[in-house]
Parts: sequence; C-alpha cells; structure tokens
Amino acid sequence: MIDTTTMALAALLGVVGLVIGSFVNLVAMRLPKDEPIAMARSRTDCCGQILQPIELIPVLSWLAQRGRCRRCGEAVSARHPLVELTGAAIGVWAALASASPIHAALTALFGWQLLLIALVDADALWIPDRLTLPLAASGLAAAALLSQTTVLAAMVGAVAGLVSLWLVREVYRRLRGREGLGGGDPFLFGAVGAWVGWMGLPSVLLWACAAGLSWVASRALLRRPLAADEPLPFGPFIAIGAWLTWVLGPIGLG
Repeated sequence: MIDTTTMALAALLGVVGLVIGSFVNLVAMRLPKDEPIAMARSRTDCCGQILQPIELIPVLSWLAQRGRCRRCGEAVSARHPLVELTGAAIGVWAALASASPIHAALTALFGWQLLLIALVDADALWIPDRLTLPLAASGLAAAALLSQTTVLAAMVGAVAGLVSLWLVREVYRRLRGREGLGGGDPFLFGAVGAWVGWMGLPSVLLWACAAGLSWVASRALLRRPLAADEPLPFGPFIAIGAWLTWVLGPIGLG
C-alpha cells in the first residue's frame, strides 16, 4: 500500500521531471552543436521562430498544438513530449522505489543525468566529460549522504569502472584493429561506478548487454537489421543498466 506522503512525493517529482525532461531535451539537442544553452531563447525546430512562454509548457503545449508548429504548420517531433514524459516517469519511479525523500531526490537526479547522457550519445555518438564528471561527483555526494554505499566504495567503483572498460576497449582495438567502444564509454562506466559501487558494476554491464542485444534483435525482427559497419552507441545501454542496478540492486545481491 502506497502511503499519502509517497504519493505526494511521486506527484511532485513527476511534475519536476516534466520540466527537467524539457530542459534535458534542449541540452541534448544543443550540446553536440556547441550552441548556447542557458542564455539563448528556445526556438521552433522547423522555422526558427522564438517560442512564447505558453508554448513551453511540457507535453501540454505539444498536445494543444496537435503536434504542429503554430506558425508554419510543420509537424513537431514527438521526441519532445516523449523525453518530457520520460523525465516525469523517472521522478515518479524514484519516489516509489525510495525509502526517504532524500533518497528519492538523489535517485531522480541520477536518472535525469543518465537520460541526458543517453540522448547525447544516441544523437551524436559522443559522451562529453562535462556530463560524466558531474555524474561521478554527484555519485560521490550521494554516497556521503546515504548509507547505501560508502564513499570509499564509491571511489573504488569509479576507478574500477573506468579502468575495466578502458581495458576492454584497448584489448578489442588491438585485436581487431578498429574501435569497438567510444572513448567516453569508460568514463561513463566509471561515473556509474561512483553511484553503484564496484559490486554493482557487473550488474550494470549485464543489464547493458541485455538491453543492447534486445535492441539489435528488435531491429532484426522489424527487418531493419544493424549493418556490420553501423555504429551502435553503448551509452544508452549503460544508462539503462545503471538505472536498473541502482533501483533494483545488484543482481544476486538483493
């Protein structure tokens, strides 16, 4: 039975998640293009017109406009409300899966950071340090605030994650003569290790591989198989594995 406090917290983080999701989508679209983020006004994707405040309400604006630009009538990508709803879902899930408000807030923060990194990597095949370093720092801060893991375990997890995936990347490159993992993946794995600790890293990798294989299989079933030379961003799958490991616990350890 979900108590009233948890329901209220879930509603609050859900609403906050809608706003965060809108911002995450904005950053994910502008960061790879090296466009200004904080000071620039939001514009339409199709005709470049400045959006009015009424057009910036998450999800509702898209629904009210029936998914089309008010000025030129072009279709507005469904990505906008989908990312916003994902941000809301992360907030609600964080509240329902946490034992305290502070744990819920940190869990939501973790999820929103992972969402941003996953989107940037999916769009640009790039995981910048300016995203992984704050993720690692917030993981260490979470370890200091929560009893779920110690700061030492978080630091060991960060180092273990970085070194282990970097070694995998180097071994693959030397054996195959080409890159198998992006340069940002080890840093992301290390930042995730700061959150889940070294004991959680195998679970992250298992979930990530399962998610990646599921994606490849679904492409094959839809008759859109992945080409041998087609790059597959691993960051989104690491993000999925990190989230599931954090909220469900390491596999086999409860």
